[in-house]
Amino acid sequence: MDIKDYMKLPYTILVQEINDESGHYFYGRVLELDGCQSTGSTLEELYQSINEAMEGYLEVKLENHLPVPIPETAEKYSGKFVLRLPKSLHRRLAIEANKEGVSLNQLALYKLAR
Repeated sequence: MDIKDYMKLPYTILVQEINDESGHYFYGRVLELDGCQSTGSTLEELYQSINEAMEGYLEVKLENHLPVPIPETAEKYSGKFVLRLPKSLHRRLAIEANKEGVSLNQLALYKLAR
């Protein structure tokens, strides 16, 4: 595969809007490509710069005959995982779910998605 082939793959780009002492900007990183990140003043600028960062990342990997991570598909995941937690936290979450009129699973999903 060459750089163009890799660029067509569905890599996960995480975007965060930043407002700090240096100003307002967008930060993005490619989840599967460790260290591949960039910033931009606008979302459009961020996506342009993150694509350039990805191309540079892939170029270095390929030139040095290093393995390139491939994005995994959602089909690989069942949507379930087991989580052990202290009994006191389980109790507190169950009470909160009951007060909200939702299941414990729904409450946990809401809290994880925030």
